[in-house]
Amino acid sequence: MEDNSLKSLIEEAIKVSMKNGEKEKTTTLRMAMSEIKKKEIDKKSGLDDQEITILIQRMIKQGKDSSNHFRSADREELALKEEREIEILSEFLPDQLSEEEISVFVKEAVETLNAKTNQDIGRVMGTLKTNLQGKADMSLVSKIVKERLTK
Repeated sequence: MEDNSLKSLIEEAIKVSMKNGEKEKTTTLRMAMSEIKKKEIDKKSGLDDQEITILIQRMIKQGKDSSNHFRSADREELALKEEREIEILSEFLPDQLSEEEISVFVKEAVETLNAKTNQDIGRVMGTLKTNLQGKADMSLVSKIVKERLTK
């Protein structure tokens, strides 16, 4: 794998965090590497940067869900731990598109596909997923598509 790949950046960050004694960061990054390696074994080949980005986004989404559950169960310290892990993982994601930028993509897709009703949401999301996966929060994309088609 090339030296500037996302996987090698994470491996390097693990080494740096170990040298600096940042236990929480080291643990979080090792957890991410474990997920990457598990996925590589399942796939029987290496993952490219986009697949790793999707994997990290999934881990962040799970962390947000866990944080919300911990908060509702009045476990603030666990919620804060999840949020710190999310912060660490977010460092390895490309800059995410803003809501306004996503709206532009949604508008173009809706017009291109001539989508008019809720029944067209699947087609629009399919098109947008190929273009925006890894660059935008897909739940936000889905929300914007639904708002646009229910007007």
